[in-house]
Amino acid sequence: MDLPDVGIPPQLARRMSMAEQHEYLRTKLTRRRTLVTAGAVAGGLLTGCSTDGNGSPARTAASAPASATGRAPGSAVVPFGRHLAFGADPRTQMRISWQVPAAVRKPYVRIGARPDDLGRRIEAEIRDLHTPGVTGVRPTLDQYYVHAALDDLLPGTTYYYGVGHDGLDPAAPEHRSTIASFRTAPTRPEKFVFTAFGDQGVSKAAAANDDILLKQNPAFHLHAGDICYADVNGRGDRADGYDPAYWDLFLKQNEQVARSVPWMVTTGNHDMEAWYSPEGYGGQLARWSLPDSGFDARTAPGAYSFVYGNVGFVALDANDVSYEIPANLGHTGGKQTAWLDDRLGELRKAVDFVVVFFHHCAYSTSSHASDGGVRAQWLPLFAKHQVDLVINGHNHVYERTDAIKGGEVGRRVPIGASTDPTRDGIVYVTAGGGGKDLYGFPAGAKESYEGHVRDVDSVDTFQWTKSRATKAETVEWSRVRYRGFSLLKVEAESGSTPRLRVSALAQNGERIDHFEVRRGG
Repeated sequence: MDLPDVGIPPQLARRMSMAEQHEYLRTKLTRRRTLVTAGAVAGGLLTGCSTDGNGSPARTAASAPASATGRAPGSAVVPFGRHLAFGADPRTQMRISWQVPAAVRKPYVRIGARPDDLGRRIEAEIRDLHTPGVTGVRPTLDQYYVHAALDDLLPGTTYYYGVGHDGLDPAAPEHRSTIASFRTAPTRPEKFVFTAFGDQGVSKAAAANDDILLKQNPAFHLHAGDICYADVNGRGDRADGYDPAYWDLFLKQNEQVARSVPWMVTTGNHDMEAWYSPEGYGGQLARWSLPDSGFDARTAPGAYSFVYGNVGFVALDANDVSYEIPANLGHTGGKQTAWLDDRLGELRKAVDFVVVFFHHCAYSTSSHASDGGVRAQWLPLFAKHQVDLVINGHNHVYERTDAIKGGEVGRRVPIGASTDPTRDGIVYVTAGGGGKDLYGFPAGAKESYEGHVRDVDSVDTFQWTKSRATKAETVEWSRVRYRGFSLLKVEAESGSTPRLRVSALAQNGERIDHFEVRRGG
């Protein structure tokens, strides 16, 4: 039997907030649960999870029928898509998450100091996610995400772990090859590396970026939103094309990295999925376990903070302030911004450097340009607390500004230069070359990167206003521009001369930018 078409007409969806769309569908939808296991999807048995000739998923899920099935034997259900995240304290807490292709009983994690001695067992919880089918678009899909909270760990320690459930013991000899490891943060600040990008998706380019990322041996990775692109359009409209099976492919793709490198994500416009909750974040809450650091995780799961070594990190949900894509504009009622003010003040007193990351760009000249909502709500706080580095995605390029102070160039920061945020202002990096289709730059703004410097005096671009109109502006702050897949690598050093050594790497590993951040130097 065909499933009912429960979509919202596009002309209506465009006038509704995410919460209004959710309520519309909640009252209209007749749930018909026909179980299609995520394992069948991840294995490509549904055509919606097959790949085209370029290794990108083909969106034809509706052509495959949904088949009913009962609970599979535990021994036949193989976990996949493992991904780590820190708890509130990276020295003593780790969150291990994974997916199973069918419901299981009593999931758990085994951990230990050696791969052959996983004596400690921690119970895990299942968060199931049901996506109703839509006639002619996709079948019904049930997905099962599993999460374990590891607390009271020893700082600066490597742990080995395996995931299992009734009928599958990761410590059994036949499963030893699945054992992975992670390392907790040290007690005292040490030199460490972290990486960052946004806008990844599922493709050969995305997987290649994972490969170069892993070679940097990062302590963790920051993902600046637009994680998977299961929502195709990213407008926060219920009329957006949406295929939840993409998440199975994404987690399988990233497992090679995320099983050992904590994957610290925040929320982009393509991560609003109104099927599950009023603000569109029910899917994110099911798939990820992120630090509980004082802000309401159910309201904005992409807003949190943590400290690693001598650096404090703050993740933000920019959908809350975006003028360009207003589906969730103001959805926290100003609470996220108030929390940001307080948290930046606390971190400024406690660490050498503060890094903030979120999706929508404060300063960019590429396709989406700059978001006036971000500028209005958050930039005064960044200046007040002298944030040291801001990382964004959204525009699928690499672009880096000079140090910006009061909306203008506070100091030019050419490739290889040093900057002091207490004197010069803040450098903003758009690291949106994570793997999704690339964007370009305005006419006259040629690419300019290490070994290929093409400085221009100014660039004609625009910013988004609250009325969703664009306001033209001519800017002088666009210092480095690269149209290619890339990632950010940051080496943090403590000691007598703390510094952040920031580099951008192309997908072939070649450096395309580098600069240094010091305070009071």
